[in-house]
Amino acid sequence: MSDYFSPYDADKPLMLKCSCGKDHTVADHHAAVAADSAAIELRRRSQTSEFEAYSNEFIEATLVKALFPQDEVRRRFLRAVGKGTAMAAIASVLPVGTMQALAQDAGKKPGTLEKTNLKIGFIPITCATPLIMAHPLGFYKQQGLNVEVTKTAGWALIRDKMINKEYDATHFLSPMPLAISMGLGSNATPMNVATIQNINGQAITMALRHKDNRDPKNWKGFKFAIPFEFSMHNFLLRYYLAEAGLNPDTDVQLRVVPPAEMVANLRAGNIDGFLGPDPFNQRAVYEEVGFIHVLTRDLWNGHPCCAFGTSAEFIQKNPNTFAALYRSVLTAAAMARDPKNRELIAKVIAPAQYLNQPEAVLNQVLTGKFADGLGNIKNVPDRADFDPMPWQSMAVWMLTQMKRWGYVKGEVNYKQIAEKVFLITDAKKYMKELGQPTPEGAYPKFKIMGKEFDAAKADAYAKGFAINKIS
Repeated sequence: MSDYFSPYDADKPLMLKCSCGKDHTVADHHAAVAADSAAIELRRRSQTSEFEAYSNEFIEATLVKALFPQDEVRRRFLRAVGKGTAMAAIASVLPVGTMQALAQDAGKKPGTLEKTNLKIGFIPITCATPLIMAHPLGFYKQQGLNVEVTKTAGWALIRDKMINKEYDATHFLSPMPLAISMGLGSNATPMNVATIQNINGQAITMALRHKDNRDPKNWKGFKFAIPFEFSMHNFLLRYYLAEAGLNPDTDVQLRVVPPAEMVANLRAGNIDGFLGPDPFNQRAVYEEVGFIHVLTRDLWNGHPCCAFGTSAEFIQKNPNTFAALYRSVLTAAAMARDPKNRELIAKVIAPAQYLNQPEAVLNQVLTGKFADGLGNIKNVPDRADFDPMPWQSMAVWMLTQMKRWGYVKGEVNYKQIAEKVFLITDAKKYMKELGQPTPEGAYPKFKIMGKEFDAAKADAYAKGFAINKIS
C-alpha cells in the first residue's frame, strides 16, 4: 500500500488524513519526520566536544567584543598588559564563568534558578530562528528551563502580552523595546534587548506587475506594507524611498500588515510591494506573485532586525534565570551562524508549530541560494545571519529615525536611552559592582546606503535629512 491510506489494514483505523493515525496531512507527516530527524542530528552536533568548545568560545568572544567594539582598542589593550593579565581582568567582570557554572548546575542544584517555567512569544518568521530552534534542540532544557515557545499573531499582541506579564520574554522587533520603554504607542514599561536575533534577512518585494518599473523615483502613489511602525522595516523603507526623493508620508501609502498576510495582499492587488521579513519575501516568489527587488543587506549590510528581550523587572527579579535564557539563545545563535547547519535548521523550524512554511522556501532564505522571481538564481550567503551583538549605536540609529519621522518630539538623549535598553552584556553591571570604571564603546559606525552613521553625531544626523517630519 501507499503512504497515503490503508483501507485494507485490519490493525489500523481508516483515516481520511494521515495513515499514521494522527490528525494531520501526509505532507505534514513527512515534514514532521524530516524535522525530527534534523533535530536529532543538530542535537548530536551540539553535544560534541567540538561544538561545546566552539559555543563557549563564541559566547566569550561575543562578550569581549562588547567590551571592545573597536578592534584596534582591544589589540592595544592586549599589547599593553599582556594576554594573561587581560584574560584575568576580563574574567573578573564578564559573566562567562557564571553562565558556564549555571549550565553545569542547571537541573542539578535546587534553587539555582529563580523561575524555571517560562513562556516566550514569537512571530513565525525566520528572524526568530535562534529563539525557536533552542526549543526542539533542547538548549533551554540544558539550562534547567521548561520553556513554552508560543506563536503569536502580531507585534501589537507581543507588546501587550509583555506589558501585561503574560510572557516572560519574547521575540521583539529591535526598535520595540525602545518604543515601549519610552511610552510610544503604549504605557511606558522598561524593556531590554538581550541579544539581536538576526541581522539582514529582509527585502523589498514588489508585485510582478512592476517588474519593469524598478526605479523607486517612479513609485509615487504606491501602497506598501510594513509589519509595524516601530520596526526596522518601516525605518529602512522610509530611508530608501526618501533617498529616491519620495516623501513616505505624502507620496506613498504605508500600511501596517501582519507578515503572514503580506503575500495574500500582494496577490489581491491591495499593495504594490512590502518591506517585510523572510520567509515571506521568498514565499511571494514561491507563490509566483512577486519578485525580490532588493535585499535589505544591500541597503545596510549587517543591520539588525529582530531581538530577544524581556522586561527590566524580569531581569532584576530573575538574574540567574535570565543568564540561563541568555546562554540558551546564544548557543542557538552560534549553531545558526554555521552555514553547514542551515539546511537542517530549515527542516527543524518548518513545521506548523513553528513557521508552518515549505522547507524549500526556508532553505533558500537560510542558505542564500534563492530564486529572485525574475528568472535569476542568486547566491548571497549572508542574506540572513545571526550575529547576536546589540550594538548601542544600532539603537541610536533607530532613535534618529524615530526623531526624523516625528515619532519622538523634542530633544532626545540618544546615548542614555540606548544604554538603558540595549544590554551589550551584563559586563557593565558587574564592573560597577566591583568599583571599576565601565568602558566606553559599543558604538561602532555603520554605512547605510553608502552614508556613514556616527552615533556621536546623532542629533545632527537626524536633522540633516532634506525629507523629514521634525517640527
